[in-house]
Amino acid sequence: IKLRLPRPVAPEAAKALIAAVEEQGLAPWMAARDVAVVTLLYGCGLRISEALALRQADAPLGDMLKIRGKGGRERLIPVLPVAGRAVEAYRALQPYQRGPDEALFLGARGGPLNPRHVQSVTAAARMQLGLPATTTPHALRHSFATHLLEAGGDLRTIQELLGHAT
Repeated sequence: IKLRLPRPVAPEAAKALIAAVEEQGLAPWMAARDVAVVTLLYGCGLRISEALALRQADAPLGDMLKIRGKGGRERLIPVLPVAGRAVEAYRALQPYQRGPDEALFLGARGGPLNPRHVQSVTAAARMQLGLPATTTPHALRHSFATHLLEAGGDLRTIQELLGHAT
């Protein structure tokens, strides 16, 4: 079986995608939420499930974030200031009061955000911009890794940031 890696998204396309996601928000707090989630996927290399597993107690995000990934493996990842600011912008607008153990990213009715929502806003932004069908939330995660590697990052360190055992 040949495994294929997602095609990386160019940095300019990733930024345009985040801007398009923001334009689609039905309310300012929802636009800020969607921007925060997509920024975490691209800027920190998170899986959708990892971003949506964040709790209220995880915010404000520090310089490092402890993520429990696939197989329950924990890893520490650096948080870019732009990602921290995006999460704080969302928190400032978000209308619901939630306890520290509840989901950080909330849906329209105040429950945990559905992963399908992240996929659909990304798909809508991709189509709006005329980007290829390979521009998915998971491709944003791999774009994070590709751009680090192109900037001279160490392959093994990048694999650890992504939570890949091999």
